[in-house]
Amino acid sequence: MSAPTLPDGLADRIAVLRGRGLRVSELAGGLTNRNYKVVTDEGAFVVRVSGRGTGALAIDRDHEYRNSVTAAESGVGAPVVEYLPEDCVLVIGFLEGRTFTDDDFARPGVIERVAASCRRLHGGGRFVNDFDMFEIQAGYLRHVLDRGFRLPADYLEFTGAVARIRGALAVRAEPTVACNNDLLAGNFIDDGSDIHLIDYEYSGNNDPCFELGNIASECHLDGAQLEQLVTAYYGRRLVNRIARARLQGLMSQYGWTLWASIQDATSEIEFAFWPWGLEKYERAVATFRGPGLDRLIEDVQRVD
Repeated sequence: MSAPTLPDGLADRIAVLRGRGLRVSELAGGLTNRNYKVVTDEGAFVVRVSGRGTGALAIDRDHEYRNSVTAAESGVGAPVVEYLPEDCVLVIGFLEGRTFTDDDFARPGVIERVAASCRRLHGGGRFVNDFDMFEIQAGYLRHVLDRGFRLPADYLEFTGAVARIRGALAVRAEPTVACNNDLLAGNFIDDGSDIHLIDYEYSGNNDPCFELGNIASECHLDGAQLEQLVTAYYGRRLVNRIARARLQGLMSQYGWTLWASIQDATSEIEFAFWPWGLEKYERAVATFRGPGLDRLIEDVQRVD
């Protein structure tokens, strides 16, 4: 088997790599791009080569680049080395450390450190765009329906519940902050001192409780762990913020289901997008139809 290489001619167009001996390995993951670790005598870098047909997923590569710079300035993102918009390439510094799995959240102290990293990102500079899953979900849905992509048979059954949730969240709206919005376990890098947050494809200014609820959903935290995360983030137990994170996590599951439908129909990457999306959808349905939804909607409007 031949060693991995960068796409033809790309190394010559990246200034930090041009004319140097390169050791290239392809990194796992990346559902909308291919990621390469490139080692030179001067350092190690990640070259992210993105697909050009990701506009339907609400990805803007210029926003990703500019927000990645802001995240690096806050101290939690990887340093941004170079951006080639014509090639859809972003070059960042390689962060040495442990890449998380879902199981890492059970280790003592990890949830508190994750909360601290989120606060650091959220307390830094604002991003150049906004992210609202209610708007994203509506746009995804139009795209799926217009093109006849796969949709769970009862998906539209929950439209009324979504409207109720949106209205309840608006009662005590949170100021938006710079959020990653896609913190699955593989986007946490622990260098032993700090936990870094990587991959800013879906970044934008958003409700911080979406960040927390989405982490809980993507990393399969249980109810107690979500409560621990929210409490660590805010510094005290707040029932309305816990409910807010749960409802935002529900919306992330409902919205990312459609992301999976679009990817299932259009992506050239070999990945089981539809089963991935259905797993999220089934968890969303359990909450929509469960006995606790009314209480969450009540709690998110209360004053703590």
